[in-house]
Amino acid sequence: MEYSLSSIQTRVENIKGKLFPSNFDIYMFVNPSAYDTAWLAIIPDSKYPSQPMFKNYLDWLLNNQNLEGFWGESDTFGKPTIQALPATLVSMVALKRWKTGASMIEKGMNFIHSNAEKLLNEVKESCPLWFAIVFLATLELAEEMGLEVVFPEAAIEIISYISRCRISYLNKEEAVGNLHYYPPLLSYLEALPPWYVSEEDISSNLSKDGSLFQSPSASAKAFMATGNQECLTYLQSLAQKFPNGVPQAYPMDEDHIKLCIVNHLQKLGLGENFLGEIEILLAEVYRNYNEQHSLVKGSNMIATQLHKDSLAFQLLRMHGYKISPSMFCWFLYDDKIRDQIEKDYEEFSSAILHVYRASNLGFREEYELDEARSFSRKFLEKFISAGNRDKKQIEQELNIPWFARLDHLDHRMWIEEKEANVLWKGKASYNRISHHYNYELLQLAIQNFEFKQSIFKNELDELKRSSIFVYFFKFKSMKFVLILNIYLDTYMIGICGVMIYIYRWTEEWGMSNMGFGREKTTYCYFAVAASTTFIPHDSYIRMLVAKSGIIITVADDFFDMIGSSSELEALTYAVGRWDSKGLSSHSKTIFDALDNLVSEVNGRYLLQEGTTDISSSLQDLWYETFLAWLIEAKWSKNGHTPSMDCYMKTSMTSIATHNMVLPASCFLKPIFPKEKLRPIQYEPLTELLMILSRLLNDVLSYQVIFYTIMFSFLCLYIYESVYLRVEQRKLWELLFSGITVRNTENTTH
Repeated sequence: MEYSLSSIQTRVENIKGKLFPSNFDIYMFVNPSAYDTAWLAIIPDSKYPSQPMFKNYLDWLLNNQNLEGFWGESDTFGKPTIQALPATLVSMVALKRWKTGASMIEKGMNFIHSNAEKLLNEVKESCPLWFAIVFLATLELAEEMGLEVVFPEAAIEIISYISRCRISYLNKEEAVGNLHYYPPLLSYLEALPPWYVSEEDISSNLSKDGSLFQSPSASAKAFMATGNQECLTYLQSLAQKFPNGVPQAYPMDEDHIKLCIVNHLQKLGLGENFLGEIEILLAEVYRNYNEQHSLVKGSNMIATQLHKDSLAFQLLRMHGYKISPSMFCWFLYDDKIRDQIEKDYEEFSSAILHVYRASNLGFREEYELDEARSFSRKFLEKFISAGNRDKKQIEQELNIPWFARLDHLDHRMWIEEKEANVLWKGKASYNRISHHYNYELLQLAIQNFEFKQSIFKNELDELKRSSIFVYFFKFKSMKFVLILNIYLDTYMIGICGVMIYIYRWTEEWGMSNMGFGREKTTYCYFAVAASTTFIPHDSYIRMLVAKSGIIITVADDFFDMIGSSSELEALTYAVGRWDSKGLSSHSKTIFDALDNLVSEVNGRYLLQEGTTDISSSLQDLWYETFLAWLIEAKWSKNGHTPSMDCYMKTSMTSIATHNMVLPASCFLKPIFPKEKLRPIQYEPLTELLMILSRLLNDVLSYQVIFYTIMFSFLCLYIYESVYLRVEQRKLWELLFSGITVRNTENTTH
């Protein structure tokens, strides 16, 4: 289906009206908890015990059974999670308690019988505390109410294992521990055996607001057990604020919800559509953090606090806020917390994943972030090796470096991620995005993604469809090629649309049929398209960068592989005087394509700016790069080993990132000043881009250096090191001479 920009903008405005109205309530974004709502529905009225105290919650249960027969948690696509089992059981208990919904109870029974084995398989080898406590308690409660729940035989074996786990947990855990890494057992009061806690335990742990650890279900049980009036006041306040189902906890950390909203919008690729709303939410979070008197709030869930703080650091720093790593690195200085994190993979996996993501955003000498990164990576690697489930996101995060991620592909992955609606882990399940808002945002994200795809397809028609052997900024490392091929194997068809054959530009200028080296048309476009977000405004920039990348790839291969010394000198000096006289064959093809590109860029810039001609600056920019390629070719052919300083001065230019970035910057808003296109001295940011690209290329190409290029910074560093033994020096001299021989052989071909 074809979408237009106007249709997307219309949908965005409609969602803004629903998600961010003038009377915006942050809790609207959080899905109600069927489990907690059912417990409030069970409470009898104090004056009329034959009636529920909160009839609206009983009505909510009657109106919110899923079509498949379950109540409770579901993933992004509406499929039940394991939490749906206890939620369905307690919902059926509530209906049975008030003698209503017989057909719904039967439907719930059928759901459990059909799905219990599949869902319980998730915990058959490692059952978390919350599920062992809550599931068996709701099952026993259902049986007490006369509900005969039938399980398949395989599920009964798993239930026996869960029962043993519960006994173990109850025997070794205190009702309220000293260090609250998790929700304490007492917060599961509704699911604890009567002998396990006393009325005094309950009363002494009620909060000032009358709740038991801010849990509606535990507070409901506390009221039924004690009749405490403060507890009743808390429950009545819930009924008033949340007439259509209660959340899993109240009050919640509202800043945490705001951060999750921003994170979800950005990961769906919708950040550009909600810039104003995101700015407001982050400003509120930043202000609240500055007003805090301590780094760690009084939370009984360290994992939740760590999740929030690392996410806050990541989002605030990405949006330009001055923020310290201490915001989330506080856990590093508490040995007891670190030990507990390392012992409990399941509880802390989500929080530590966010710590790892936040550590990507370090500045120089932020040693806290280095330590946080080392700690979190080791944790996540152990989590994967232990065979834990739900490890797809973690594997992707560890295997594909942050700097190599392509936004457009990450957006698609998030759209297809079944756990994308997760906010953070609560007491007995995940807090998730409201079903309604999740559906609205997911449909908008799909529409937005497909709209971008249609633009990409049309733009790619200007180039050509070719091989899938990838290349980016001249990265020749087989490791990096493998990383990007993982992306391409999954998404290339999506990016390219239907199979596209030979198209205008590369064929017209002969760049697709050079007969040597790497044909990079599709990937050069793919890399820039998947990395840009503001569609369709950056269309010409994508085309310009892709064309520049194609020319750079072909020309670089010509200098590295088949060009003779006289051909390389002739081409370089032709670029210097910008005249193709005397060129032939490949040299002339490369020059003509480059001349066409420079003329096109200058003409478009003239059309945009009126009288400003940038052709001479563009020509000088390209001549500088061709000259660097020529110098490197002479080093290779003559067997010359440059110093590291000499190498870096040349190679930061030969990497050619500035040839793609600077001309493209002329078409950004605000306009890139003409005098910065080819200055006497590049801006520090430009130089850093050139140097980092070169160093990254050299590090990643280290393993295949002997078959691709003559030198790299890493090789020269090792070669010049004063700590090398004589034998090691001789080995490197031999290897360098071997490279020279191979390059000479390639040239004679």
